[in-house]
Amino acid sequence: MVRKFDFLVIGSGIAGMSFALKVAHKGSVALICKAGLEEANTYYAQGGIASVTNLKVDNFEKHIHDTMVAGDWISDPAAVEKVVKNAPSQIEELIKWGVNFDKKENGEFDLHKEGGHSEFRILHHKDNTGAEIQNSLIETVKKHPNITVFSNFYAVEIITQHHLGIIVTRHTPGIKCFGAYVLNEKTGEVDTFLSKITVMATGGCEAVYNHTTNPLVATGDGIAMVYRAKGAVKDMEFIQFHPTALYHPGDRPSFLITEAMRGYGAVLKNLDGEEFMQKYDPRLSLAPRDIVARAIDSEMKQRGEDHVYLDVTHKDPEETKKHFPNIYKKCLSLGIDITKDYIPVAPAAHYLCGGIKVDLDGQSSIKRLYALGECSCTGLHGGNRLASNSLIEAIVYADAAAKHAISVMDRYDFNEDIPEWNEEGTISNEERILITQSMKEVNQIMESYVGIVRSNLRLVRAWNRLDILYEETERLFKRVKASREICELRNMINVGYLITRQAMERKESRGLHYTIDYPHAGTEKKD
Repeated sequence: MVRKFDFLVIGSGIAGMSFALKVAHKGSVALICKAGLEEANTYYAQGGIASVTNLKVDNFEKHIHDTMVAGDWISDPAAVEKVVKNAPSQIEELIKWGVNFDKKENGEFDLHKEGGHSEFRILHHKDNTGAEIQNSLIETVKKHPNITVFSNFYAVEIITQHHLGIIVTRHTPGIKCFGAYVLNEKTGEVDTFLSKITVMATGGCEAVYNHTTNPLVATGDGIAMVYRAKGAVKDMEFIQFHPTALYHPGDRPSFLITEAMRGYGAVLKNLDGEEFMQKYDPRLSLAPRDIVARAIDSEMKQRGEDHVYLDVTHKDPEETKKHFPNIYKKCLSLGIDITKDYIPVAPAAHYLCGGIKVDLDGQSSIKRLYALGECSCTGLHGGNRLASNSLIEAIVYADAAAKHAISVMDRYDFNEDIPEWNEEGTISNEERILITQSMKEVNQIMESYVGIVRSNLRLVRAWNRLDILYEETERLFKRVKASREICELRNMINVGYLITRQAMERKESRGLHYTIDYPHAGTEKKD
């Protein structure tokens, strides 16, 4: 089936939905959701969204400086300034769409402070800010007559000149995107979506790791599709591991214990109940995430233990319950009363700082194709994302991309010459077992060899193992009918390869990329 929309948006988090809302008055929008509208990384973001709002003590320069420091001075200053200075107006837009941020009794925002921030500037809704934003956007999207939501539709490939029989390489100038081939999971057919403008807003890729705080739909689909279409992908080595995921073996994804809890006063301790962050950083438990994650990893390895503790028992129990109701409830369901008991925590893959390379308007290297949110690399995060900068980046760039797309869309038309997808092939239960087993192998390879601490030897081993899986999977993909499982596996292998290759190319320890072969290179401030 061929479907035509002015705008094709792949992904339903804050980036995809806010873009859709900002362009829908200019044309028809298809919003492609791999699962339901709720199943996006945005929904699971607990901590909040960063913006300068308290002008009595805070200003743009402080937020810019904090972002540059956290990013180890390799963030793009233009991207940092763009996000920080446009943040307040986008917060206002979120409030107009119904997002309810917590306020004090005097009507001012109840701001949190998180690791790496010099001031209180995190707007939040209790400890489920992402869910509050996601639910408000969902309600607004559903009411818009020009937005059609396609739930349980899975984008397989973006359409370029390659599908017209033209050879496309990484050096081909003027690669264009004409839409995407999208699997309708209900019918099992691959539909052709033609569009004037396509937006990749597919989120992160942390499901390539065994331990992750992300929903398991985060298989890096958009990044892999753009890479296969010969688009530019950058900074994939910078995977942020959240220091404090709830340690509960068997849970996948891991439940996140927000950084705001350390901002509130929670302290990291080893299994003997001793504080240890003083050995690693003068900022103690409020050091940036890369430092805290490596410190916990080091403690666990030195002591041969699977987790450390987060202690919030010294704080007022009622205040703790009020600030962190979901964490309190989740831990209580596992027999942990956080007002009396220590919380077992361990690092887990949480956020990708790299992705599809874009300019200040969110345009990728492929014409007519934008990338927004976690799947994009704007340059904001550099070597390490500052806490709560992700949601604000997504909506600021969605706004910029929407304005740019509207200004150029009249130049484009639908390409009617695109062939339909080749539907040949079947998939047997035996092949399904091969796919699920290969997925587990990818998770183990990435966890063991491309984790918080890396080495040349580990990266080469990961590369070789992924190469074997790549060859096996491509042979299988050519033989079978397209399914979500085989497509996700292909994407996970592609993304694992990109993370590994770009980690091998960075011959220094910088930000989130730490290698024992270059432990001290690149760690000093570079203006």
